[in-house]
Amino acid sequence: MTRHEDLLDLALEAAHRAGVLLRDGRPDDLGVAATKSSAVDVVTEMDLASEKLITGFLAEHRPDDGFLGEEGASREGTSGVEWVIDPIDGTVNYLYGRPAWCVSIAARKDGETVAGVVHVPAQGETFRAVLGGGAYLGERRLRVGPAPEFPLALLGTGFGYLKERRLKQADVVRELIPQVRDIRRGGSAAIDLCDVAAGRLDAYYERGLNPWDFAAGDLIAREAGALVGGRPGEEASGELLVAAPPGLFAPLQEQLDRLGAWHD
Repeated sequence: MTRHEDLLDLALEAAHRAGVLLRDGRPDDLGVAATKSSAVDVVTEMDLASEKLITGFLAEHRPDDGFLGEEGASREGTSGVEWVIDPIDGTVNYLYGRPAWCVSIAARKDGETVAGVVHVPAQGETFRAVLGGGAYLGERRLRVGPAPEFPLALLGTGFGYLKERRLKQADVVRELIPQVRDIRRGGSAAIDLCDVAAGRLDAYYERGLNPWDFAAGDLIAREAGALVGGRPGEEASGELLVAAPPGLFAPLQEQLDRLGAWHD
């Protein structure tokens, strides 16, 4: 029987190995290797190298597992375990030499996320969680902050790479920002979710995320006591993800639904 802690240990080792590669191996002339949804949605050669390192390491130790990777390294497995991998979450930050980028690895067992790691090399921080075992930053157990009143909430969000989606997201921010303390845009969904877990943000929301963007961070936030979902009554998805402590989650979710944050 596969122990969740064993999967976590593999994810930690893979994330740290990739982090060393990305931190120490970043070329001074790093450029764009390819684009995805638009000309500003980029892939670097280091994204590809990181994913190759991670999948190679995991396949060596667990050859029957499946993969879902951002840069295309996806395969079906036979073990019931699937690794959901973002080799660099925050690629544009990494490209520009900004510190808010990370390696995100989650393990799913029969479709449920059971272990997650978000490793942030530039900050020297590693967030981790096992289903039912709590969330940690290093050796410190994480708990979400107390829910503030809505006008005092510090929110995190992000923006897509398609023009039409960005315009809609800007409309939502314009309506929302007078109602709260402020809104931050860090550039990495995984880090933003971990910041909710650590009490560095009161809440986070975004439309247009992919599974690899939030699989590990979602587990870490939930294990720290956050509620995570989508539209009212729905699970988090590419349509909308909302993460916040109890007491703030429902008001924010309802306001985002009213503002149409779930559609372009």
